[in-house]
Amino acid sequence: MKRDEYSLALLCDFYELTMSRGYFETEMRNKIAYFDVFFRRVPDGGGYAIAAGLEQIVRYIEDLRFTDSDIEYLRGKNKFSEEFLDYLAGFRFNGDIWAVPEGTVIFPGEPILTVRANTIEAQLIETYVLLALNHQSLIATKASRMVRAAKGRPISEFGSRRAHGEDAAVYGARAAYIGGCTGTACTLSDKLYDVPAGGTMAHAWVQMFDNEYEAFTTYCRLYPHNPTLLVDTYSVFGSGIPNAIRAIKDVLWPQGLKECAIRIDSGDIAYLSKKARKTLDEAGLTDCKIIVSNSLDEYIIGELIAQEACVDAFGVGERLITAKSDSVFGCVYKLTAVEDEDGNITPKIKVSENAAKITNPHFKKLFRMYSNETGKAMADLIMLYDETVDQTEPLEIFDPEHTWKRTILENFTAREMLVPVFIEGRLVYDLPPIDEIRDHCAREIATMWKEVLRFENPHGYYIDLSQRLWDLKNEMISKYIKGNKD
Repeated sequence: MKRDEYSLALLCDFYELTMSRGYFETEMRNKIAYFDVFFRRVPDGGGYAIAAGLEQIVRYIEDLRFTDSDIEYLRGKNKFSEEFLDYLAGFRFNGDIWAVPEGTVIFPGEPILTVRANTIEAQLIETYVLLALNHQSLIATKASRMVRAAKGRPISEFGSRRAHGEDAAVYGARAAYIGGCTGTACTLSDKLYDVPAGGTMAHAWVQMFDNEYEAFTTYCRLYPHNPTLLVDTYSVFGSGIPNAIRAIKDVLWPQGLKECAIRIDSGDIAYLSKKARKTLDEAGLTDCKIIVSNSLDEYIIGELIAQEACVDAFGVGERLITAKSDSVFGCVYKLTAVEDEDGNITPKIKVSENAAKITNPHFKKLFRMYSNETGKAMADLIMLYDETVDQTEPLEIFDPEHTWKRTILENFTAREMLVPVFIEGRLVYDLPPIDEIRDHCAREIATMWKEVLRFENPHGYYIDLSQRLWDLKNEMISKYIKGNKD
């Protein structure tokens, strides 16, 4: 079946459909459910993550329909009543969604998206919401790490051919751009999402010609404005750079064009780049940039810079597009409350022998406190939906690493992090252009202390529960334990 011949309504775990039928045929059908999306651990042992994927969730919700073909497929499973299938045939999402904007710095345990909808609507969207946030947040976070390691040098995403499928290539390039990359090799991501696409040449281009010099001069004639020549097909210094220098002088210089670059895709990058810089400068090509690639990540990039490699830009492929070093983000979708027909909200909690898997109950808000003196983020506070932060009084926050300690926040401004996206099924959020998302991400990173941003043993960012939420959680845990003992 061709891609444009099927809907995404069935991109869900099958149990979401069987549970939905159960809700439909019981009193649960009329209940409103609240679900939080949050993650438990930052990939790569980092101190922060970047939210991405909201735009795709919005498009999915807007287009969510069960087609005639979908209904026929489900009828053939012999598990669903005709009344339930009729309901699905007219299905529309009519609930509410709040989320942090894309590009926002996020931390474990915090609600980054909250759904309020009837039980069936809330259940059916779980899989897509998670896959969109998990994938793009993972890649945006990895890109942010690499961009910071590069210390201002541009990074382009080169990973389409190593991505885990076509969507991973396209959306991965989008997420990498949000995380700070300057562009992508993925042309479709440029067309669909305005991620700037660009590229140089493959080794095959050089091999197609009788010699390197002819390959380079031909390319320079075709693309005289800032061409990049790949110099390691045969020998970087035996032929590659000498032929590149000749081609640039013979083709570009007579036109008064000096901007150009070479790319090195193999070997000892630190040694080769320093020797290449010296060779280029001695030949008068001081405007020629050096771009490097070849299985790079944030640690290799950092080492190259520490070794004073003469690199002007990086191309990063498989270790970015697959987040190879830690390839699971781990967002989960957990029930936190239910609401009856009279609007009464009852909190729900998941209790586990693994303390990290005990959820925070109830419908909640998320606030971030910023120092009025430095502009830096000081702490996040998760509160019940009807609470707010008093910015005129000192605020006590638990130390995340030593829960017996309190930190006192003063002279701060509180910002509510979750913004309305859908209200009663209507989109109320203006999706920003991707350049605005990318700029927002850069501003978010700038509000973080360096101790939180470091790669190794980052400082634990302060995240606390309000006193009311803390008390509610502990009361519910105690009731659960007592109830099971009885």
